This record gives sequence, structure tokens and C-alpha cells, in this order.
Amino acid sequence: CVCYGLGRFGRCPAARYQLAFLLLLLDELRVPPARCALFDPAFSAREAAALRALGLCLLPDNEEGKHGVEGEATLFYMVHCGKALYNNLLWSNWSPAALSKLVIIGNSFRGIEERLLSRILERDYFYIAKVLKGVEEVALPSHPRYLDTFNDTSVHWFPLDKLQELSPEVWDFVEEPMYQDCEDLEIIRKGE
Repeated sequence: CVCYGLGRFGRCPAARYQLAFLLLLLDELRVPPARCALFDPAFSAREAAALRALGLCLLPDNEEGKHGVEGEATLFYMVHCGKALYNNLLWSNWSPAALSKLVIIGNSFRGIEERLLSRILERDYFYIAKVLKGVEEVALPSHPRYLDTFNDTSVHWFPLDKLQELSPEVWDFVEEPMYQDCEDLEIIRKGE
């Protein structure tokens, strides 16, 4: 499991609920806490210590979402992360074999598609745009108490047969995303 963008759970109730859900999810899926790596550049020293005390691992560097699954089934927990983080993750795993090994719990890709002009989606978030026909998505059920915590959150997975139905040209483009013209960039880059 890899968790990006959890936020300042020491200060923010929504981030605490998201952390609690992550811990429950790990328990339910029988993923040992030591097999869950987290990164958020906003973590304070106390929050980092609390995560370590829970047995979780902290990634030492800002990967900018560019984490390859390397053949292992991997859950990415990315509630309310910026679109560039999802796009970078897809780019890092841009093959049917790799994408079929990952599950993402995060912002609805269908919601992203609905809210962005198609030319912006295709220009700035190419990998999200190209994988929409190869992804299955189920929204988390809403609960009145947690509307701000998990709104627009879905579980995404990439069935190998659906990915293999995409045109071969989809897989030929593998340029790293740069975001030079992106007006709504929501990512903290390395060194920032």
C-alpha cells in the first residue's frame, strides 16, 4: 500500500478520519502496517513519529506520485490528491501489465472528466484521459457525517482485458508529464 497526500491529521479532523479509514482498510485487507508507505510533504515531525509508532513506513523522498508497482499488486490511497499526482502515477505504470496490478482509492476519474474541458484534460492530464475507457470505478457510499472527508472518492481498478482493448497507440506515448501550461496544478514538487 502507498498513501499520498493524507494531510495534517494532527490539525485536521478530515485527515484523521482518512487515516483511521486507511488503518481499518489495511486491517481488513490483512496488509501489515509495515507494508504501507506514506508521504505528504506537510507532515510535521510529530505526525511522522505518530505514523512510525503505528508501524507505518514513511517514504524518504517526494516521488511526485511516480511510484512503479514493479509487478506487485499495490493499493494507492490518495484521497483528495491533485490530478497531477494521479496522472504521474499512471505514467509510472503505463502498461497493461502494470496498471492491472494497481487499485486507486481517490478522486473520481469520471468526476475529473466531467469537471474539466476535454482539451485541458487531454493536454494536462493525458494519462488520466487515455485510461478512462480501461478503468472500472465505484464511488464510496456517502455518509452525512463524512461528506467533506470522502466526497468524490472512488475505488478504481484496471482490468487487464479492458486495458488490452485500448488501441495500441495509447501505449506508445510514454512522455513524462511536465505541466508547463497547467493553470490548476495541485502538486508539491521535489524541492518545493
